[in-house]
Amino acid sequence: MTLSIISAMGALVMEYLMLLAGLVGLFFGGEALVRGSVGIAQRLAMPPLLIGLTVVGFGTSTPELLVSVDAALRGVSDIALGNVVGSNIANILLIVGVSALVWPIRVSGDTLKRDTAVMMAAAIALVPIFAFGMMGRVAGGILFASLVAYLVFAYRQSRNAPNAPLADEGDLPVPARGLWLSLIWVIGGLVALMFGARFMVDGAVTIARTFGVSEAFIGLTVVAVGTSLPELATSLIAALRKQSEIAIGNIVGSNIFNILGILGLTAIITPIPVSSRFLTFDLPIMIAVSLVLTVLLRRQTIGRGIGIVMLVAYGGYVFAAQ
Repeated sequence: MTLSIISAMGALVMEYLMLLAGLVGLFFGGEALVRGSVGIAQRLAMPPLLIGLTVVGFGTSTPELLVSVDAALRGVSDIALGNVVGSNIANILLIVGVSALVWPIRVSGDTLKRDTAVMMAAAIALVPIFAFGMMGRVAGGILFASLVAYLVFAYRQSRNAPNAPLADEGDLPVPARGLWLSLIWVIGGLVALMFGARFMVDGAVTIARTFGVSEAFIGLTVVAVGTSLPELATSLIAALRKQSEIAIGNIVGSNIFNILGILGLTAIITPIPVSSRFLTFDLPIMIAVSLVLTVLLRRQTIGRGIGIVMLVAYGGYVFAAQ
């Protein structure tokens, strides 16, 4: 009996270590991929603004993409969907809340108004898709095509706006120097991300089944927060530097990429069954917190008091999500 208990505890510890290894792989793999990709983009003389909209945007969302694709291909659709929906909720309530505690968020201008409108439209577009009970390749293609259209429109609008400052090289992640070194960073990052995604899904599924909690809950919380670590790091650094626009723009942009890009590409690769709980509980929460963020940004200031309320609300969501 004692040996069986020790064996069971050892197996559980291994699953936690696998989950931790997945988190580490996703974090450092994403960082390496972004640095290498930015280095290659700069060698190809891409404008900094275009690099920020495409290379960096996709790079920081790669952990979510690989986890969702891996989970969907292995038939764990609740983790694939929970990863995206949970990441968007965590981005707003957890990351914006923490960032506001570090330094009150103050924003101005029309760019965020446009982007928050796109974020809301993307979230609401999931309602009829989820109601159908299956996210197929056609729906995925429409979502991904919408992302491409948004990026093209945003790039052209930014380039054509009068007196609009272009993105500065200093706003981008530190790139790897040299073409070959950049390629090594990209390859190494992709390898780390692939192993990280596999370890993350394996550990999450086993832990969920061991403790009798749903895979959706694990996807919405542990996996979602884990894959949002790049966004958390970026927003916290921006908040510490008192760069509110970067901190909040990172969150809004990530939420758009998650819905249109991650869910879109995942559904194109393999159709995703949608559990009823996402339509009746988690998606309405995601839409509600997205609307709250949109309203708060119209007030142009998110202070520390609101940050505390957001963190409490996230704790309440995690408790209710069980």
